[in-house]
Amino acid sequence: MTKADQAETKRRELGDFLRAHRARLTPASLGLPTVGRRRTPGLRREEVAQSCGMSATWYTWLEQGRDVSASASALSSLARTLELTPAERGYLFELAGKRDPSLPAPPDEGAMDVAASLSRAVAAVDGPAYILDSLWNARAWNRQAARLFVGWLDGTSDRNLLRYVFQSPTARNVIPDWQTRARRVLAEFRADSSRHLEDVGLQALVEDLRRRSAFFARCWSEHAVVDRAGGERTFDHPRQGRLLYEQVAFSVANRPDFKLVMLVKQPSRL
Repeated sequence: MTKADQAETKRRELGDFLRAHRARLTPASLGLPTVGRRRTPGLRREEVAQSCGMSATWYTWLEQGRDVSASASALSSLARTLELTPAERGYLFELAGKRDPSLPAPPDEGAMDVAASLSRAVAAVDGPAYILDSLWNARAWNRQAARLFVGWLDGTSDRNLLRYVFQSPTARNVIPDWQTRARRVLAEFRADSSRHLEDVGLQALVEDLRRRSAFFARCWSEHAVVDRAGGERTFDHPRQGRLLYEQVAFSVANRPDFKLVMLVKQPSRL
């Protein structure tokens, strides 16, 4: 893929993202009166542009994926108007190719290969732990994780977390409230993937999942974005029953494409 193709991919995704979030707001959210019936839900382009101090033409071009560049201050105003969460704001700036001025300066990134040391570290964790790469393929995991994630890390199946969540029949039994959790996982992945939307592997993964899973395709079209945060995780294990964990996730120093995920066992409330 050429640089021009990569840039076009991000512009197209930016336009889809803006339209999806504009459709979720109402005139009341901007303090505007609702006059008459609207043929489509959400705000009009002119209303968004006026609220963030941008010309309607310029905003329309952004939604159309044209080769225009919005300033960091304009993007900040747009994020406020669309009531974006911090994760969604970060996604907006990534797609627009601008650095969010509200963020601290990024640290220097080394090129050290730490895969071997990471594998040893993961194996030493007292509890389920695994490493995900930029496409959310499991690159390393310990025995506790293999025992917990039946159908994903316990055999020779595909190691991709998205494929497991959206395609594996086992996942639907192991993960309580499967649809809600699957939507959350995909929204986290979307936020995480904003830095490399032009990656051929990422595009192939998404397109394949869209073909194979109607639910994935529907969720992907919603353009939901959330931070990959920790929190309570519940599993209905086929042998151990209901299990409750607290999930924590870390970015790996010198390997921004890797994430370490750890699960801390919590006492059952049942």
